[in-house]
Amino acid sequence: MHSFTINESISNQTLTELDSFVTPKNKKRNIILYIGFNGIAICQQMVNYAYDGLALNETSKAFKWLEEQLVQGHKLPTAIICDADLPNDAAFDLFNKLKSNNYFKHLPFILLSTTAKDEDKEKALRYGVDDYYDKNVNVEDLVYRIQFLKEYKTLLLETEEEKGAITFHKKPKIPTLKRLFDIVISGLILLFISPILLVVALIIKLESKGPIFYISKRAGSGYQIFDFYKFRSMRVGADKELEKLKHLNQYNESGSFVKISNDPRITRFGKFLRNSSLDELPQLFNVLKGDMSLVGNRPLPLYEAEQLTVDIWAKRFDAPAGITGLWQVTKRGKAEMSEKERMLLDVAYAKRFSLLFDISILLKTIPALLQKDNV
Repeated sequence: MHSFTINESISNQTLTELDSFVTPKNKKRNIILYIGFNGIAICQQMVNYAYDGLALNETSKAFKWLEEQLVQGHKLPTAIICDADLPNDAAFDLFNKLKSNNYFKHLPFILLSTTAKDEDKEKALRYGVDDYYDKNVNVEDLVYRIQFLKEYKTLLLETEEEKGAITFHKKPKIPTLKRLFDIVISGLILLFISPILLVVALIIKLESKGPIFYISKRAGSGYQIFDFYKFRSMRVGADKELEKLKHLNQYNESGSFVKISNDPRITRFGKFLRNSSLDELPQLFNVLKGDMSLVGNRPLPLYEAEQLTVDIWAKRFDAPAGITGLWQVTKRGKAEMSEKERMLLDVAYAKRFSLLFDISILLKTIPALLQKDNV
């Protein structure tokens, strides 16, 4: 049984004097380090998600405890949750101190606020804090976010250690069982949904001038370039308008990945196709041809792929391109996913893809589509 309780010796003290210490009964359990007063109730609820906790009321005590854990060879916390409203910007000072320490800089750091003002969120973003919530946050979402950040930062550390140029000479070999699985499943799906494909094609043709399919050049496994098929969901000539709309990129204007919220180039039926993911059905032909797999990393437009061929992110091209992938089924506790988070998940998939892993992702894809948050 996990615990996040207040020491009996200080149980009668007022909250402002509180310095509660909880020692995990098992040193292998996950620990949350909480600093402040306002979020103790939230941390107590996290007991139900297999976390023990340490709650301190001063950032100086928290940093000292981290140093002691390190020196004594004890386990560091899974994450640090800190009140954003501590006086004298103490929370941000602690974050800067952790960020400059090689042993602590990869610990997920989350701010918890009673006010959640927009200017406070913007300040947290400027500092580079991992995330920012108000005290009414759903605890399950917070737990998912902590789990995601832990894996994300672990992978980030591994990736930083692998820095160096990566050059591809040939397309990486896809395991035979994975390829057979792709052929059989994609063929059966195409046979079953052929009436749907015909109906969608007819509506596209009736709604707007232009081809039924949108065919573009994409970079897949080993940076191999192929023709990528989708049902057309934008008006003809949409690619030429992209440069004018880059300032609307939800990741960042100069980022490798481009995604525009409420893209004005999308047709009415195209919006339905995208929200239902029906626009992606023609990619099953890419799977049959061997350009793609059912599960893999997102096949990139060439202008995006060009930016990822000579640095640490090129590792993503060791895996096949896929219709669905790890980033689409990863629970994050938030709708938004940063460009860096998405690329790290691509790298993570490239390091461990297998038929069994693919099947587990496919089983998670349907519920993920039902709860689609348009990321």
